[in-house]
Amino acid sequence: MKTTPSIAFTLCGALSGVWCAVPAFALDGEAQPDASLSAAAATPTWMSSEVGDAWAKGYKGKGVTITVVDDFKSNSMLSGKLGTSSQSQRHGQWTTLEASMIAPLATVATQDFGSGTAVKLNKGLNVLNLSYGMMATAGYTASQIRWSAQENSIISYAQNGTAVVSKAAGNDGIAVLGKNARGQTDYLNLALKGTKTAIYVGALNSNGTTAAPATLASYSNTAGTDAAIQKQFLVVGVEGSKTGLYGTSFAAPVITGYAAVLGSKFTSATPVQITNQLLNTARQDTIKGYQAQLHGRGEASLTRALAPVAIK
Repeated sequence: MKTTPSIAFTLCGALSGVWCAVPAFALDGEAQPDASLSAAAATPTWMSSEVGDAWAKGYKGKGVTITVVDDFKSNSMLSGKLGTSSQSQRHGQWTTLEASMIAPLATVATQDFGSGTAVKLNKGLNVLNLSYGMMATAGYTASQIRWSAQENSIISYAQNGTAVVSKAAGNDGIAVLGKNARGQTDYLNLALKGTKTAIYVGALNSNGTTAAPATLASYSNTAGTDAAIQKQFLVVGVEGSKTGLYGTSFAAPVITGYAAVLGSKFTSATPVQITNQLLNTARQDTIKGYQAQLHGRGEASLTRALAPVAIK
């Protein structure tokens, strides 16, 4: 008989340890990003300056659909400041707002992470943001997990290369496939290993530059020694000192936004091409003490990714 472990949804947006929540199953909620913030003419200080450079060239995510799978229903609220004022919102509203601010012309859809229903794709490039994990006692294989239709669809899209999947690496300060202090592992991380279009996203303490290289956030999970994971792993700046929002939850939406911005330039590119472009153009010279087992491919560079006339 196949053993099925008890799985819990784990959000990746808390600095002190991991914020766990097992949501109620009900009708999907809708995040309502502040349009005045996402349409801002100048990039907020928490963003890489490369985002503003992309906007100046007209690349803002037009024609791309971002779908954020996250908590839109619980009573848990986070206080933060991504734009011009402090707000208190659910985790999913924050991650949705962050991605939509980086790619303000993208179409944004949301789905509560407890929906249990398959994620729908729209025409054109689709990018999925997953700032949560699926935690259970370590020692099982991904095939032993009884996935819902939601996770089955996400894993399938990553395996088949039909949507870019940006996955928060996790906040236990361990390797992505490691066992945390509670003896648990993230089986959604495990299921996405080796897929065509999944990117694990870790957090740096700042947006790195060659003049001021960034350091890895102490809470951020790392790529580890698995070569396959290292090939799928990127890091980006999460400047919590400016936003009040810490965790790899707020690293994943950066890659989500970057993928949408790329899609608005390379309008005929496939999800596989967009994924590979982000991975292949990452830089190591903006990271202090770069190591593949910590930082994977390196810090994502939107400027480098956008540089060519076309991508293959």
